[in-house]
Amino acid sequence: MRTSLTKTAMFALAMAVGANGAAAESWATSWHASPQPAWGPDFILPTGVPSHLERQTTRDTVRLSTGGTRLRLVLSNRYGHAPVAVGGVKVAQDGRSAGVTFAGQSAAVIRPGAQLVSDPVAFAAASLSRLDVVTWFPGKVAVDSFHWGAQQTVAIAAGDRTGTPGFAADTLVPGRLFLNAVLVETPPAQARTVVVLGDSITDGNGSTPDQDRRWPDALARRLAPHGIAVANAGISGARLLRDGMGVNALARLEQDVFGLPGATDLVVLLGTNDIGWPGSPFAPGEAPMSFEEFTAGYAQLVAAAHARGLRVTGATVPPFEHALEGTPYAGHYSEAKEALRQRVNAWIRSGAPFDAVVDADALLRDPRHPRRLLPAYDSGDHLHPGDRGYEAMADAVDIRVFARRR
Repeated sequence: MRTSLTKTAMFALAMAVGANGAAAESWATSWHASPQPAWGPDFILPTGVPSHLERQTTRDTVRLSTGGTRLRLVLSNRYGHAPVAVGGVKVAQDGRSAGVTFAGQSAAVIRPGAQLVSDPVAFAAASLSRLDVVTWFPGKVAVDSFHWGAQQTVAIAAGDRTGTPGFAADTLVPGRLFLNAVLVETPPAQARTVVVLGDSITDGNGSTPDQDRRWPDALARRLAPHGIAVANAGISGARLLRDGMGVNALARLEQDVFGLPGATDLVVLLGTNDIGWPGSPFAPGEAPMSFEEFTAGYAQLVAAAHARGLRVTGATVPPFEHALEGTPYAGHYSEAKEALRQRVNAWIRSGAPFDAVVDADALLRDPRHPRRLLPAYDSGDHLHPGDRGYEAMADAVDIRVFARRR
């Protein structure tokens, strides 16, 4: 039980109580994509994302985890250095659409470092249904803040296409640009969202693009009948304590976990990049992370979540022998890194300081070669599971933990 009004609690209270003190609104985060700062051309991976948009319209197709009769959209310019002018936004589904307003206006500005939260939109959408979000950018805006990854793509076309949400795209871009979250209204005091914090494994690298085959997507299918939403806070290259393709997990907890309306539970799968990146092409001059740094970082993450009333489920680090071999990105694996992974996993399995544990390592490893992914679950790069592996990960989660109220 929360014993003090943290910033997140005060935000939730403001959302749930109207001006006259009566219960008015209760919201859950039904879909989420964590922003990352755009990196420069000197990094080994290109973004594949345009540096700016100019008089263009984007269409994001998202799959809600839970549905409702009213929605709110959240746009983000978290790492931007200049304002982003939005000329108009519509939501669309199955041939119907509705305009979105911000403080009663169709046009708005996302300030540098800030979010833009829409007014409630009367638009009924079912759990696990796909929703199109169409956004018109009438000027030239820099894309300094985005969510990277080819498992979800954005359609872009020239001109204002908000009147034709199903427009033909001029180009497809990997990831998300400014769309950050979709909130759904829930009955008072019933908002529940499981936030999954992780790296590219949580973000679904290796799964079929645009088919919602990531493991948080499969978890959402299991939880939807219980009215529990799932928010994917995974980013490729994520690490627990060090920045990389995004800021470290401890630095983004407030915005990507605690600040999500309805968050009650946190599932954490981090460590592959903390262990694998040092000495690889991703961080060639970086010193290895120690076991003591790792456990102290995880303990701090759990303490922060517990202080805000969230339960925390920890997941062991999957095997990655031969990861990315034969590519310019090889170098994740070594005997020393494997020894650290085994030691970290033994600590996670011990249970402390988590409320529950999912043994992703035991689930995904090849019994004959336990340092490697099981071939049936391997996407082919020996680092990321494929569709079958992600489905198995979601099936291994004890959802009774989330169904129980604190």
